[in-house]
Amino acid sequence: MIDLQSAELDEMIQAEKKQVALEYHSEAWADGISDGIEAEILAETAITTALTELVRLHGEDGVLDMMELLRQRIEFGEFRPDRTIQ
Repeated sequence: MIDLQSAELDEMIQAEKKQVALEYHSEAWADGISDGIEAEILAETAITTALTELVRLHGEDGVLDMMELLRQRIEFGEFRPDRTIQ
């Protein structure tokens, strides 16, 4: 019972951290746009920064595995701006 509660708490903490991180990224994105930086430049820079950190943490093979999962998510349309969630 305690292990389940601990796991649930860990999940809630992770979800909260992801939400806060999203808010930080959204604010930085908006600041960049308002400073005249094109969205494509912001996106490429964000991806490069993220990949560099992920390679540092997980190594190249680990990141390649993550990229394959992202590829599948892209193919399934998860990131389409016109996507509707049912």
